[in-house]
Amino acid sequence: MFDTNEFLTRIKGVQTRMAERDLSALLLTQEADIRYLTGYLTRFWESPTRPWFLVLPASGLPIAVIPSIGAELMSRSVVEDIRTWSAPDYSDDGISLLRGTLREVAGKGRIGTPHGIESHLRMPLGDWIRLSKDVEIGSDMQVMRAARMVKTPLEVEAIREACQIAGRAFARVPEKARAGTPLSSVFRSFQMLCLEEGADWVPYLSGGKGSDGYDDVISPASADPLQAGEIVMLDTGVIRNGYFSDFDRNYSVGAPSDGAARAYDKLMEATRAGEALLKPGSTAADIFHAMDKVCTGGAGGQSAGRLGHGLGLQLTEGLSFIADDHTVLEAGMVITLEPGVSVSGGTGLMVHEDDYVITDTGWERLSPAPADQMLRLDT
Repeated sequence: MFDTNEFLTRIKGVQTRMAERDLSALLLTQEADIRYLTGYLTRFWESPTRPWFLVLPASGLPIAVIPSIGAELMSRSVVEDIRTWSAPDYSDDGISLLRGTLREVAGKGRIGTPHGIESHLRMPLGDWIRLSKDVEIGSDMQVMRAARMVKTPLEVEAIREACQIAGRAFARVPEKARAGTPLSSVFRSFQMLCLEEGADWVPYLSGGKGSDGYDDVISPASADPLQAGEIVMLDTGVIRNGYFSDFDRNYSVGAPSDGAARAYDKLMEATRAGEALLKPGSTAADIFHAMDKVCTGGAGGQSAGRLGHGLGLQLTEGLSFIADDHTVLEAGMVITLEPGVSVSGGTGLMVHEDDYVITDTGWERLSPAPADQMLRLDT
């Protein structure tokens, strides 16, 4: 996907952060963290049976401690030291091998693993308890979170390509959807459009429909047919070269109601308010308050919570646009703005989402520019 120098630069950057926090080694078990440092891209993570470990020393290349089934693919990455076992092994599923590697690398030094929001251990809890009895492992003090939030130019280009693919698919939705088309059919057709336009796969698609907005934005599609006057929203995250896009588009079946049209206008206004503060030095909270003032009059957000988030190797990662997130924006961060509003005169809601990269002087949109007025489907 990327050349070796890209990963060597990332590894050195993480090791610089480790040195600042006096960490002798990092233990990584999550797909995104391992992929960030190695480029190890496989769908095999869908199988929860086998654990995968990456140990990053204070200097030098990472060490992979992985099931033997993954050795060949890992050998094509930047990693040279690959230690394997035949998995699954119900008595010792790589723990002895991992324990020995950590002791070898860290000695009596400090070992960290991600502890913060969005972190989890992708290994059996019982094995973690066994390992923790012999090796002291603390927090990585947000080393990986901080490193991954600021994207390299190649990461930005990968996300841009994913956005372009999704944008072309969104532009073709009127080919597949009109009054009478079941929503479930729209979902299936849209995923096929994404693949036709170049997506490697489509791991995320949600949305909804309703006469004045929609009830929620995470439900699977029903077989209910589209009806004239309804609003349809599709929100997708497509993968290209291991990186996500994440944005949505709203469509009206025929002419929208006055309430829905006003809601769409307010979404565009809220988006512009967020864009006005998208620059290095602003905080996530600053952006939230600017959009929330438009969406709710400053009431503190909708029940869905945040009004956008970070984006990259994962559909959502890093910062959240909420009142309590004071992360300072930096050039190279990739984010989404996702305001939501209630539809006046109705019981539904509407949301809009776009993707951006923060630049030295402001922002650049990675997703295609949204239409000034809601897109329309035939009745």
